[in-house]
Amino acid sequence: MTTRVFTSPMFLGFDHLEQMLERAAKTSSDGYPPYNIEQISPTGLRITLAVAGFTMDDLQITQEDNQLVIRGRQTEDTNGRIFLHRGIAARQFQRAFVMAEGIEVRGAWLDNGLLHIDLARPQPEAKVRTIRITRPGHGPVVDGEQ
Repeated sequence: MTTRVFTSPMFLGFDHLEQMLERAAKTSSDGYPPYNIEQISPTGLRITLAVAGFTMDDLQITQEDNQLVIRGRQTEDTNGRIFLHRGIAARQFQRAFVMAEGIEVRGAWLDNGLLHIDLARPQPEAKVRTIRITRPGHGPVVDGEQ
């Protein structure tokens, strides 16, 4: 059963946030690959995924709307090797992160089996508007417009 968060009439136009929360809940069920999210500066974030055994060619990072999607697919290249035990399987994965509006991907690099993705979160600017109250039949006036 899903709990609806933004059902109050005080939340106008937040339908997309509820959809993003539902999407995030669906993609977080699988624990592979493990990851960290850290704040590296007042406006910077870093996602680090443990992707041992994957090369840069095996990994793909895309931004789809407000979702950052990381996919990994290893090729089954055994080159005639005979395994007596195979505990390291070529496993594919997809890990998705829902990002807030305005977050930018700054870069990504692979180092010692860890995939690092740097993000920048812009600081929101405070917006204040004065809305003048008018008489019926006169259109609304905003910030000195006539």
